[in-house]
Amino acid sequence: MRTFTLLTSGVLAGLMTLSVPAHADVEMTPVAKQEQKQILLKGSTTASYYWDDGSGRNGDTGLPASGHPMQKGLAASPSWPLMTEGYVIYKGKKAPFFVGDRGPGTPSNRGIMLDLDAKTFAYLLGGSFNTSSLSVSGVGGEGHAKVEYVITKWGNGVGKKNHPVAFSTGAYGRKDSSPAKPLPLSAAQTAAKAAAEAGKKADAAKAAAPKPAEKADEGTKAAAAAEAPPVSNMAAKENIDGSSDTNAAGLVLVGGLAVLGGGLFLGRDRIKKLAQR
Repeated sequence: MRTFTLLTSGVLAGLMTLSVPAHADVEMTPVAKQEQKQILLKGSTTASYYWDDGSGRNGDTGLPASGHPMQKGLAASPSWPLMTEGYVIYKGKKAPFFVGDRGPGTPSNRGIMLDLDAKTFAYLLGGSFNTSSLSVSGVGGEGHAKVEYVITKWGNGVGKKNHPVAFSTGAYGRKDSSPAKPLPLSAAQTAAKAAAEAGKKADAAKAAAPKPAEKADEGTKAAAAAEAPPVSNMAAKENIDGSSDTNAAGLVLVGGLAVLGGGLFLGRDRIKKLAQR
């Protein structure tokens, strides 16, 4: 019996493992929304590209360090914390990214401080991603590009929260207690922030205000209360009227009894006289 129970539990656990993926694609913040945020760090570097999907093709070194599958927007950094978010700019083109892997390794000693995914690299340079070779076609064999980077959110884990440094420094494994100072908000960002706060206040005031139906009900109740006589006066009047009716009924009853009693008395005398005859 115990063997059967253990076997059943194992089968169920296996089915649950197969039906629920351990990790899913990361939903990145669009560049337009990131541009409204405060810039935490801004700079430039040389970027390379890669595509590690665990297939072992074209120098594939395995799945990304973050545990998320290889996807468009996933970049590798030699020193920034995992799950850091930002965007890159190349000749006016912008693309969002998040740090989901570690690297470049040795190339970071030569100033190549960002490894973009092949799809993002292809988009920036106007090429296409080759699914067979996991490389970028249509860019003349170019494998590097000078890009600007903008960081809008730091990851929570270990890593350097400042301009990137080589992988060999080991900064990716240390907690940064003194991150870079955020840049001041631009005039457009300040205006956008003020507008957003004003919108929130307006929404809160609208939510707190009574609805038209509630106002109508309150008005109807007030009108009805104004037309109705005071409850205390009505109660007093009812008491007075009730007392008068009760007194009148009592007098009638007493009178009736008196008449009835007199009749009975006269009738008794008449009966006695008749009996004496």
